[in-house]
Amino acid sequence: MGKATGVVVQAFGNLLHVRFEGAIRQGEVAWIHVGDQHLLSEVIEIAGNEAKVQVFEDTRGVKLNTPVRFDGHLLEAELGPGLLTSIFDGLQNPLEKVAAATGVYLSRGVYLSSLDREKLWEFTPIAKAGDLLVRGDSLGSVPEGRFTHPIMVPFSFFGKVKITSVAKPGAYSIETVIAEGEDEKGHPVQFTMLQRWPVKSPLLEGKKLRPSRMMDTGLRILDTQFPVLKGGTFCSPGPFGAGKTVMQHHLSKYSSVDIVIIVACGERAGEVVEVLRTFPDLIDPHTNEPLLNRTVMICNTSSMPVAAREASVYMGAAIAEYYRQMGLDVLLLADSTSRWAQAMREMSGRLEEIPGEEAFPAYLASRISAFYERSGEIQFKNGQIGSLTIGGSVSPAGGNFEEPVTQASLAIVGAFHGLSRARSDARRYPAIDPLISWTKYLEETGKELNEHLDHWSDRVKKAAQILRRGDEIGKRMEVVGEEGVALSDMIIYLKSELYEFCYLQQNAFDKEDCYCPLERQIHMFRLIQSIFDADFHFDAHDVARSFFLNLQNEIKNINFLPYLSEKYGEAILNVQQKIQEAKASA
Repeated sequence: MGKATGVVVQAFGNLLHVRFEGAIRQGEVAWIHVGDQHLLSEVIEIAGNEAKVQVFEDTRGVKLNTPVRFDGHLLEAELGPGLLTSIFDGLQNPLEKVAAATGVYLSRGVYLSSLDREKLWEFTPIAKAGDLLVRGDSLGSVPEGRFTHPIMVPFSFFGKVKITSVAKPGAYSIETVIAEGEDEKGHPVQFTMLQRWPVKSPLLEGKKLRPSRMMDTGLRILDTQFPVLKGGTFCSPGPFGAGKTVMQHHLSKYSSVDIVIIVACGERAGEVVEVLRTFPDLIDPHTNEPLLNRTVMICNTSSMPVAAREASVYMGAAIAEYYRQMGLDVLLLADSTSRWAQAMREMSGRLEEIPGEEAFPAYLASRISAFYERSGEIQFKNGQIGSLTIGGSVSPAGGNFEEPVTQASLAIVGAFHGLSRARSDARRYPAIDPLISWTKYLEETGKELNEHLDHWSDRVKKAAQILRRGDEIGKRMEVVGEEGVALSDMIIYLKSELYEFCYLQQNAFDKEDCYCPLERQIHMFRLIQSIFDADFHFDAHDVARSFFLNLQNEIKNINFLPYLSEKYGEAILNVQQKIQEAKASA
């Protein structure tokens, strides 16, 4: 497609009306020439020979007849070795290099190559002359940290290619031709380590499977009560200050995945800076290597151009899908999808589209669904499996879960982790409310954990019932007092409080309790189950409360002891003995 040109005829903020000559398409990249600066933009609507173009930068200086050049390409991600440990903005500009070029305050119109063109990578060929390959097949590989990064036939290449030559083992830059071939029409083609993919188009090559493997997060309330599967989806709505960002930071540190993609979409700059400062010093508990080695960050903070906010989520999804195609388990965390939706609302308003609920565009639900549907577990021709798990935090105004973004997310995700202001105010962290949260993945995780504890999913459901009964009894006690409820009901309430205090809550500042491995969770949950199953009888309400308070303190202290240490074993035995003594005295 030939490259078209045009001129600006109207401007409304960062939305420009451009009269053009030639052929263009929706989603195409355009460059606005303002003096010696070139501003990146995207075509979002076409009518006749006039296009509406959204500029990703401040449009100061744009005038009538400002020249516009259309690129001929859609908004694309650069994919190849060197993505890991990188920090990009929403358009995949490397922020560290941009800061070095412009200073502390980022200047507009500065666009640098996403991947290092000078760095050499040790290439090991796999394909050979005469091979017939298709998109996604490996030409060779390079080491990237602890991962073997396959160099694949570009996903933008459709059809078959007959390889005529492959580079010898050696060090090459990402722009060096490492393989040549002929397509089905006999035309010559060349391949490098670098490829591009439109960020708004799902990247998928292989057979999509139903998620079946558990994603261990180290959070007991998630892994036990509301688990997530690799290749699944979840959302975490909650009011301001309830701990959404902190929980996502925990998931990025401790989740049992290979790669983590963090998209700070409209997040406050201070929180992003805190992440950037702490991440280089954090050690991955699964590999004992720096956590940054398996992380890619996309930062479009609240202080950056809002127009690029929508692109940042899609950019993260494209990079995550690329690593999934390597057979890796990838976790994409978007914080927050509410601010992404607000960017869509702003764009929709400028386009004068008919608004939906709360002025969000009518297509809000379909856009959110399309984003979460890019998750999934994929099986490739060689039998290898890769997965992409997507988790989005939602920031509903005033903590109202009935608002459109939350409701659209709930309609598509597989797990809902609702955070509560009341729980965060009571310092019950994580502030996930077990009475409103849910998961569709419990039965699948039960199959995986049954070998450790029989009828796992049934036991978790029983724990949830005890929590609900305990909450009902607690509300009754607020009216009539402890003595106004039956002793048997009082015991159910105390069991629910013990489960909440000793198991569902975790201390993020304790080196033992901040991350609870699945093996330790199973051990502790078995102990909690013995309390649930015990038929306690006490003479009075205060005796029951005294017994459970002592039991709570002892079990809580176990969480702070090194797993399977001598003191840990002694503490477990002591608790088990107290339970047996209480049952015997009854």
